[in-house]
Amino acid sequence: MDLSTLSVAQLRDLQQRIPAELKRRESQEKAAALNEARALIKARLGCTLEELLGKDGKIKASAGGKVRVKYRHPQDASLEWTGRGRKPKWVEAWLANGGGLDSLMV
Repeated sequence: MDLSTLSVAQLRDLQQRIPAELKRRESQEKAAALNEARALIKARLGCTLEELLGKDGKIKASAGGKVRVKYRHPQDASLEWTGRGRKPKWVEAWLANGGGLDSLMV
């Protein structure tokens, strides 16, 4: 489209129609993408998008349960660590005193 051939009135008319057309097309593209996502979820997981997201709109992860303890203090069995996250102070103290993580493994 050669804009240089349009009059000022035609350009203003075009300028007013563009936002509405953009909004309409974006809405169509979002609807198409949502339908594709629904089809993919149904094909891969056998459930609907709504079932996957749940009532609050957040993806439901499978309940993994409690993480297994990987390390335990040899003298105090109440001091446990899964090996995830920061090392507890008792592990840091154990390592500072020359102990190794292998000796704490369950």
